[in-house]
Amino acid sequence: TMYRGATILNLDGKNRFAVPTKYREHLLIESNGAMVLTAHPHGCLLLYPKDAWTPIQSKIMQLSSFDKKSSGLQRLLVGYAEDNIVDGAGRLLISQALRDYANIQKTIMFVGQGTHFEIWNQEIWNQEINQINTNDNDDLPDELGGFAL
Repeated sequence: TMYRGATILNLDGKNRFAVPTKYREHLLIESNGAMVLTAHPHGCLLLYPKDAWTPIQSKIMQLSSFDKKSSGLQRLLVGYAEDNIVDGAGRLLISQALRDYANIQKTIMFVGQGTHFEIWNQEIWNQEINQINTNDNDDLPDELGGFAL
C-alpha cells in the first residue's frame, strides 16, 4: 500500500487525532491497528504500521552505539518510539513527549509518505513547503538528473 496525500487535522481535548477514513480501514486490516509513532530528525513525527517499523528498528539497532551519528539516530528514532493502537473510533494519541518534540499544539498536517506518514505542526509544515518551493532546480539530488514531471 502506498500512503499519499496531505490532510489538515485537529487534535481533540485528549490529544488524539482521527486517522483519515481513506487510510483507516487499510491500517486496521494491515496491522490490526498496531502503529509506532516516533520522532524524525527533521522535527516532525513518523507514523508506521508496526509490521513496517520492526525491520527499520532492527536495522537502526545494528548500528554502532559508539558512533556519534548512529547513536544519535538510535536515541531519536528508537528512544522516542511509542507503540500506539488505532482505537475503535479511528483515533491515535500523540504523547506529551512527542508533541513537545514536534511542537504540536492543536492543528497538524498528516502526510502520506508511501510506507508511512509524517505528522507536522502545520506552521512548520508550511515553512518546509515554502523552503522546497524556493530551492533552485540545481539543488536536486544527482539521482534525479534529467527527471521531469
